[in-house]
Amino acid sequence: MLKTRIITALVSLLIVLIALFAFPDWGWGLFTLIIVLAACWEWRRFCALSAPWNSIYLLLTLVLSAIILFSYLQGSSVGVEFGLLKLAGFALAAFFWLLLAPLWLARSWRPGSSALRAAAGWLVIFPTWFAFLSLREVSPWLLLSFAAIVWVADIAAYFVGRRFGRHKLAPAISPGKTLEGAAGALVGVMLFFFAWQYLIAHSAVRSQDWVRELQSHGWILFALFMLLAVMAVVGDLFESWMKRGAGMKDSSNLLPGHGGILDRIDALTATLPLAGLYVTLMARTHAG
Repeated sequence: MLKTRIITALVSLLIVLIALFAFPDWGWGLFTLIIVLAACWEWRRFCALSAPWNSIYLLLTLVLSAIILFSYLQGSSVGVEFGLLKLAGFALAAFFWLLLAPLWLARSWRPGSSALRAAAGWLVIFPTWFAFLSLREVSPWLLLSFAAIVWVADIAAYFVGRRFGRHKLAPAISPGKTLEGAAGALVGVMLFFFAWQYLIAHSAVRSQDWVRELQSHGWILFALFMLLAVMAVVGDLFESWMKRGAGMKDSSNLLPGHGGILDRIDALTATLPLAGLYVTLMARTHAG
């Protein structure tokens, strides 16, 4: 099982890195579209939709995906600018993840009606796609930097929690997570912030505009890194809560040893849209 998990992780990472750095915009758009459609296909399993509504949900997902993709590739689609679409998506995602999702988890609300769960899926997945597209448009290294926050938090939480974990973080949602593991995630991301600052300052991309702009934000950027570390935990817990409500252990078995696509991007859904909103507002302020 561990061998399968490691092989799947390495192969997946290699494919993602090739797509991130080597694919043209349209190729990256199609590559991430596959991820989005797979995630939505998995999410509808949380919703307990009846047969007709299941088909309608998937059809509407395809329509929304086509609008977003054409808007991204052509600058506008059916009169809708990609910049406006992504800003609206990021704003809605920020409201959801900073307010609704923590309340949802803190009060142990049941997942709700099928329609509510289906709408929540779009609110979780599509803003993540906007972030995949818009952050990579600035620089593949920018997207990789923000994604690395999640990976560092996850790895630190796992090892610290396994070694020192005593107090359960949310036993009714995810019994394996501990307060010590969450603290380890925060410390890991804090150390990663300073390592990232050093490495990016001595890399080939140090003269790019986005690097100089981010580094000029100092402690505000540090606060963003720490916020994203917290939200990575929230995103993980929220997907676990949805799976528990649906009586599922994994979102699917698409990735051997890892479960489904949502099991791999759950923390990214809560972090990348916030990072995307920050970068978008930063760019608008700079342009103004």
